[in-house]
Amino acid sequence: MAIVSPSSAHNFVVSVCIGLGSESTEAHLVADQLVGANLAGHDSHGIGMLPSYVAGAVNGHLKVNQTPKITTDAGALVVFDGQSGFGQVNGYEAMNEGIKRAEQFGVAIIGLRNSYHIGRIGHWAEQCAVAKMASVHFVNVIGHTPLVAPHGGAQSRFGTNPFCAAVPGKGNEPAALLDMATSIIAGGKARVAYNRGDLVPMGTVIDASGQLSNDPAPVMRLMNNDQDAGALVAFGEHKGSGLAIMCELLSAALLGGETSQPENARNSKIINNMLSLIIDPSATGEYEAFSDEVERYLTYIAETKPRSDTKEVLLPGQPEAKARLARAEGFDVDVVTVNHLSSAAQAAGIDQVTSQDLLGVTMQ
Repeated sequence: MAIVSPSSAHNFVVSVCIGLGSESTEAHLVADQLVGANLAGHDSHGIGMLPSYVAGAVNGHLKVNQTPKITTDAGALVVFDGQSGFGQVNGYEAMNEGIKRAEQFGVAIIGLRNSYHIGRIGHWAEQCAVAKMASVHFVNVIGHTPLVAPHGGAQSRFGTNPFCAAVPGKGNEPAALLDMATSIIAGGKARVAYNRGDLVPMGTVIDASGQLSNDPAPVMRLMNNDQDAGALVAFGEHKGSGLAIMCELLSAALLGGETSQPENARNSKIINNMLSLIIDPSATGEYEAFSDEVERYLTYIAETKPRSDTKEVLLPGQPEAKARLARAEGFDVDVVTVNHLSSAAQAAGIDQVTSQDLLGVTMQ
């Protein structure tokens, strides 16, 4: 394993994006989110995503320095087309506009379609929470072979289709944040396990024969467009499968975006569509009274006696907060990912020695 400091990782991502032609603001937005995902404990959406961004930019699927375009403006309802630009730019701009509209109308419905990978969805909920807004987000994932099987199925039919919701608190952090794939594990977590030579939890993957498995290899083959490789399993039996389907319909079909049905192109790019509901709590009453009630309720939940097999009862968002404390000085990156990052930097025009110096890895 390699230990990477947050500052080195941030500088590395900025340098690679600039090597691709990104302007400074775009490069920093990408770095902020990717490194932030690692710090929050979500390596699946961290700097390990950068090689796929470089590949997307090189083959023309990802458009650098592209900003989202408003295609529908109905006051409290706004729809953006991301024009295949960096999702970190598209998400930031869409949430900024949504926050402004929610301040004006009390609520905003924001659609973002045709964006390149928008990364960890909790990042956008956090942006809203800092502005004292509650938010709900439905997302679909298209562009490559679907990864997840519907309940009872052995073939993949839709993406890991995240759902996210957050409630603001008294400070700049959300009081509670739920951010989850609708599969038991995210595709990126299978990628991280595969690169590390680890297994995933039993029953999270379906192999090519239709059997439940703990081998992440079928997921990697799916990511390489082997449609007969197997599938990821949706969480919670029919519940996760149903929520994933609703994410597909609400975030894509409703906004004029593409769903994962096979008439839409699958060419190894990563495209997201997202429907966001942003609500100003002060529009429904006094913000202080709202935040007090939130705090009292969450305290009540946190004081629950733990089961015999657990040490504590965690609230939504607490695992990320704990990870940020534990990873403040650095985080682990597997050697396979380090090599992929070095290759990506070279593809962006950075020589091998410089790329290794920028990443500043310490082997462990």
